[in-house]
Parts: sequence; structure tokens; C-alpha cells
Amino acid sequence: MDSSPTKAKLVVGLIFGGASGEHAISIRSACTVKQGFNEGSNPERYQVRCFYIDQKGRWWGEEVAEAVLKSQLPAPLDDQLEREGFHGFPPGALEVQCWFPVLHGPNGEDGTIQGLFSLMQVPYVGSGVLGSAVGMDKLAMKAAFAAAGLPQGAYQPVAAAELEQPNQLLSRLEAALGYPCFIKPANLGSSVGISKASNRNELLAGLQLAASHDQRIVVEQGLKVRELECAVMGREKLRASVVGEICFDADWYDYETKYCEGHSQAVIPAQVPEQVANEAQKLAIAALQAVGASGLSRVDLFYEEATERLLINEINTLPGFTHLSMYPMLWFASGIPLADLVHQLVELAR
Repeated sequence: MDSSPTKAKLVVGLIFGGASGEHAISIRSACTVKQGFNEGSNPERYQVRCFYIDQKGRWWGEEVAEAVLKSQLPAPLDDQLEREGFHGFPPGALEVQCWFPVLHGPNGEDGTIQGLFSLMQVPYVGSGVLGSAVGMDKLAMKAAFAAAGLPQGAYQPVAAAELEQPNQLLSRLEAALGYPCFIKPANLGSSVGISKASNRNELLAGLQLAASHDQRIVVEQGLKVRELECAVMGREKLRASVVGEICFDADWYDYETKYCEGHSQAVIPAQVPEQVANEAQKLAIAALQAVGASGLSRVDLFYEEATERLLINEINTLPGFTHLSMYPMLWFASGIPLADLVHQLVELAR
């Protein structure tokens, strides 16, 4: 009879939702991550406890979290939840031995919750405070890429206060970038608040939209390119996945195109020359190093086919994990199925 002690399961805290415009996507991502923990050898390795942060920033324990995952809808912000809300950590949170944050956008991807976990001295999946903060802020990210000598498209920083003298601002942007151009809030992800401008009126409207989300704005030159993506994983030693391509019929890769079934198609591996794919992998790793990211990231690149030139578009230090998301799909195509992926990410965190 085997009398060897049974190895205790690691308590993993899967936390999702958040006070962010990407709240609904976070719920869908968490469903996929939880599925990964339910597959393969993971049920013997891990005890997963789910925690939900509602749209007001309140934390909820397993009962509410599991209900949200089952419905895949945000919890209603009704009077009962208000009365029952926890003013602090819900039961079980302080027993977590490793956190797995699936919080996209502000208050989750930007270094804030990473700082909390660091203060708690509990390991967590993904980048630390610095990499998360720099990777989230598009202007800081682009400055880091420029300092590292990485290729990227032309862009201009804008402060929302400059809209007080719009004609001067519009003339500056038209001279530097021309049309078309893309206007983005510096600190939002998943195409929230982003617009495309083909003339002065659209540019002004796009700037006003971005300014309603953030006081710092980036305006990028429109390019005729293909959109490639590469997943990266690791800490001291980073490794890149195969390279994929996003193909879509829309004018650009907006929020609806990104997350609605049938609006875009992932081609994995991307149909590009081998040397282009190899260079894309090298640039993806360099992008993480430039912003100080680690753990996991997805790097988006532009491929100018006529010149075979590659440009870094942006890095996502907490990429989507939905069934339509490129990060898990790229690793699956690289030989790492979902169950192994979440296991390796937890191992990296520890």
C-alpha cells in the first residue's frame, strides 16, 4: 500500500471583471482560463478559487464569481449586491498562493493590481508593475520602443488640453501624419475609444472621443499593412510562438471586429516568408524587453508587404483569453494546448 503523502494542491486565485470598459471581455477570458484549469492534469495540481471584481470595483467571492462565469454576463449592480458587498477581501482571498489575473484594461492590466499582489507578497501570473504600466500606456510604450531602437510607425502625442486651440493642433497633426490616421486614448485597450480619421472633421471628432476617455492621446499615421501577432512567454528566458495574422473585412480592426464571431479570421501560421516570421519573433521578444514585461504578452506588428518591412504596433501584457483570442490560439499552434499553457504560466509566476 502506498503510504506516501498526497501532494497538496496549489490554491490559485482566478480574478476577473474589473472597473474597466473591457469588463465583459474579461469574463469571457476567465471562462477560457478556468476551462484550462479543468483539463489534463490540472485538477490534480490546482485548487482554483474564482473572484469577481464588479464594475464599481467591489470584490466578490466564489458564489458571485461562479454565477457570473456561468451566465457570462456582468453581475447586476442592484441594491442587494450593494448591501452584501465586501469592504475588503472576500473570504478565501488571503488563502490564495498564486493569483491569475484576467483583468483587461485599466485597474487590472496597468500595474495597479500587480502592485497590490506585490504588496501582499503573493506570486501572480503576468508582468510586474513596471512592465504592466509601461505596456498599458501607449505613449510610454512607444517611447520605450524608440529608446530601444525598435521600428514603429510615425505618431504624435497629444494632450487633451490642446483641444482648446483645435485649429493649431489639427494643422500640426495634418503636417506630421496626413490622412488617414488613427486616434487612440493612451491608456485604454481592445480598441475602446479608438477611431480612424480621413479628413479634418473626423480627426477633430476622434480627438474629442479619445479625450473623453483619457487626458493623453496618441495619433498614428495610417499605413497599408498586414497585421501580424506573436505570443511571448517566459521570464529570464523569453520564447515566442508561431506568428499569426488577423484578416478582416472591416475598414480597420475595431472593437466589434475583434470580439464578434465571424467578423475576423485568424490565419496561423501567417502566410509570410520564413525570414519575416523569424524577424517578427525576434521583434516580439525585443518589445517585451524594451518595456520590462515578462510572464506573458502578445505583440502586434505591422507587415508592409511591398518592402517586407516589419513595424511594432503595440504590446499587450495581459492579452485576451477568449476562444477568439490570438494568445491561446498561437500557443496551441506552437504545440502547447490550453491546459499546458495555464500550467506553464502559473509555474513561471512561482
